[in-house]
Amino acid sequence: MERYFENVPEREITRAIVREFMKELDEYIESDVIIIGGGPSGLVTGYDLARRGVKTLLLEETNYLGGGFWSGGYLMNKVTVRAPAHEFLREIGVPVRPASPGLYTADAVQACSHVIATACDAGLHIWNMTVAQDLILRNGRVEGVVINWSPLEAMPKSLAHIDPVGIESKFVVDCTGHDAAAVQMLARRGLATVPGNGAMWVDVSEEKVMEGTGEVFPGLFVAGLAVAAVHGTPRMGPTFGSMLLSGRKCAQQILERVTQPAIR
Repeated sequence: MERYFENVPEREITRAIVREFMKELDEYIESDVIIIGGGPSGLVTGYDLARRGVKTLLLEETNYLGGGFWSGGYLMNKVTVRAPAHEFLREIGVPVRPASPGLYTADAVQACSHVIATACDAGLHIWNMTVAQDLILRNGRVEGVVINWSPLEAMPKSLAHIDPVGIESKFVVDCTGHDAAAVQMLARRGLATVPGNGAMWVDVSEEKVMEGTGEVFPGLFVAGLAVAAVHGTPRMGPTFGSMLLSGRKCAQQILERVTQPAIR
């Protein structure tokens, strides 16, 4: 009988998975940048950092990446971006089509998959099914993230009382969208405020996201929809230009500082 594949026993498949993951786990216990959230702003931040040689880890609590970028608006999987954000999509090989002056459309699945593949090809490392439970704070500065497996979050605490672990970084980026989850961790300690998004007003919202992108607490940056939640500015709905370019702006801000040693 003709064989199509090499004869490999199951134990070697398991060993390969365990060895490779544990090697990566050990390597990324300490990074330059940890990004929380694998939506478009997190992926673009990670792409721009990784391609410049910055050791970057992205944490995503679900088993998929891209957030709402996959589905567009109202379950119609086309996304809109306003100029000049369409130039980023063209840069990574996504076809865009003019819809009206200053507005472009793209296929959501194609655009999202391109952003994911481009970020991975650039060297971004991604751990999915991983939830950020807390931050590491030292001397008034964020210097890492406390993580656990996200499936544990769905289990009763009496059945899944499993301590998390800490991983360190020079900078952390909150790209968790409307939740602004990392900044909320500071808010619970009285170190920040998160008023939440305002009502939809696209023309203002995307400008305000770009204006507000940046460091909101020593060592902690916000990008994408999390910016609107932190600053209480309008939401933008199913247009993704500011999510893409906010990630790019955030990466640039970090690139200007990442070679500096962390403040101890």
